[in-house]
Amino acid sequence: MEMPKEGRAIDDVIADLADKRTGDARWQDGRTFGMVYDGGPSVHEVAERAAVMYLHENALNVMAFPSLRSIQSEVVDWTAGLLHGPDTAAGFLTSGGTESIQCAVLAARERGRAERGIRSGEIVVAESAHAAFHKSAHMYDMPIHAAPVSDDWTADVDAMADLVNENTVLVVGSAPQYPQGVVDDIPAIAALAATVDANCHVDACMGGFVLPFVEMLGREVPVWDFRVDGVHSMSADIHKLGYAPKGVSVVLHRTKELRKYQTFLFDQWLGGFYGSPNLQGTRSGLPMACAWAVMQHLGVDGYVELTRTVLDNADRMRAGIAEIDGVRVLGDGQYHLVAMASDPDAAVPIDVFALGDALAKRGWHHDRQGPPDTLHSTVSNTNTGQIDHYLTDLAECVADVGGSTTADRSTSYSTVD
Repeated sequence: MEMPKEGRAIDDVIADLADKRTGDARWQDGRTFGMVYDGGPSVHEVAERAAVMYLHENALNVMAFPSLRSIQSEVVDWTAGLLHGPDTAAGFLTSGGTESIQCAVLAARERGRAERGIRSGEIVVAESAHAAFHKSAHMYDMPIHAAPVSDDWTADVDAMADLVNENTVLVVGSAPQYPQGVVDDIPAIAALAATVDANCHVDACMGGFVLPFVEMLGREVPVWDFRVDGVHSMSADIHKLGYAPKGVSVVLHRTKELRKYQTFLFDQWLGGFYGSPNLQGTRSGLPMACAWAVMQHLGVDGYVELTRTVLDNADRMRAGIAEIDGVRVLGDGQYHLVAMASDPDAAVPIDVFALGDALAKRGWHHDRQGPPDTLHSTVSNTNTGQIDHYLTDLAECVADVGGSTTADRSTSYSTVD
């Protein structure tokens, strides 16, 4: 295809875009478990109005746009408060969880080089840790070692300990991990990292804007954030259950001294001094402003109420799945992530990928994952009012699928084309 030689009318261009969207997941209908998180009409409005105001602003140089400096500083401070960061905590906004993780890995590598003289720093994770840690290891040419998980799907800290050595610069825990939605033993992981003076990073991309409000609602959460001595850095995505539009996340460090290791500074360029706090150079001000606006609009009370709804949706989903012969929920997830697998003890175990295909025909979108084969759901406010419909369709689809299988075993969570 070639770019058109002559420009086209605005209405024609927009009509074509609308046509392209017809096959996209219909998150607006509440039938998509993940990818987009809907905070409700007023959240839409405040984000859209902020987006228009900051559509063209560039956070590459906050001297030119001091409002973006203020926005970033305030959002980082608010997030640090939610994660019980000390007064010394510092961080930056990024484009998403992957970039936040990449910044934390970079900071750990650079601290290992500067303070411990380690030229080839290594990473230790559990198999449940986000793939972005492996991506970061690939990008930075760092060895990464993955330990198995325990029977409850949390990180096996003893197995991780067998992988830690004098070159380890980073040990990772998740709060919660994505595949089954359980919280790792963060105090034990931080203590393990401390045995070799490595950084401990807590990946709270999925939980950073859920777990604080879960605690406020009185539900027990294992200690998971900067309250744990030895946690050096954390990542938390505002564009997930923080209900801001894509893409904005926060990477936090316990101190500015630790944060400096992720920042690139260069003063031998004819263009003058160059300082970049994360992986991007030019950064859109739009997601930053939207995050600020949504957080201001909702406040703590608004997030608590959204989280109350999320927990109700997820609890009802888990309970409904437990009543259906042939499928089960993996792990003792207590929050907003649900992994549904075949029940091997059922009279007729279900091929969950065939089940996913049947549900997709009824408009329900899940992510496939494995091993083991599971249908993954990130339950949010988006799904409010749809859980009963989902459980009805699920029971009918389980009956329809029976013992049939699908040859498609793909578990793609990617952009490869």
